[in-house]
Amino acid sequence: MGERKVLNKYYPPDFDPAKLPRVRRPENLQINVRMMLPMSIRCNTCGNYIYKGTKFNSRKEDVIGETYLGIQIFRFYFKCTRCSAELTMKTDPQNSDYVVESGATRNFEPWRAEDEETDEMKKKREAEEMGDAMKSLENRTLDSKREMDILAALDEMKSMKSRHATVSVAEMLVALQRTAADKEKRIEEEDEALIKSIFSNKSEVPISRIRDEDIEDEEELFQFSNGHGETSNDNPKIQLKATNEKLL
Repeated sequence: MGERKVLNKYYPPDFDPAKLPRVRRPENLQINVRMMLPMSIRCNTCGNYIYKGTKFNSRKEDVIGETYLGIQIFRFYFKCTRCSAELTMKTDPQNSDYVVESGATRNFEPWRAEDEETDEMKKKREAEEMGDAMKSLENRTLDSKREMDILAALDEMKSMKSRHATVSVAEMLVALQRTAADKEKRIEEEDEALIKSIFSNKSEVPISRIRDEDIEDEEELFQFSNGHGETSNDNPKIQLKATNEKLL
């Protein structure tokens, strides 16, 4: 199959290119080409969305009287995939992009807005620096300061990463457990100190417990002194014992 794909053609020794007839093409000649849509658009007729990368057949022609730095601008005619309405767009060599001329609207692209804003700021800065040397020097000083801050932040991140690289996961867990234990111990000590401070302010009153044997001995002595077996309820210790029994 290689011999069928000829790249070079044979020119006889008596070939004279001046004898070839010159073909004059019209300026508005249209050529049929197949291409892919370079951006997402919406048809103004039916509202259909045509997404980037859609393949279609189009007619290409030169835009007469429009060039950019000697670069020819081309116009493309193609149809909507739903309603077959004719849409047109042309090349934009200044921005390395395409411009929708008629029949459709380009969808909003946030990155294009950011690029346009950046370009506007750049142009504004160049216009300010064109006639003011001090403004140019000030802008360069701010740029160098910003670069130094960025380098300092990068160095700090690198040093932090190197410090963290020397610590293993097991050591980190042990350190966290130790910190938690120390915190619990400190809380317990604070609670104990608070309790001691509260009880130390109150006056200590000695409380002695009365044993049952002592009360029985006193009852017997009292009965012997009265000469009969009935006990008197006037004894305060006996009343105290009865009160305690009722409470229990």
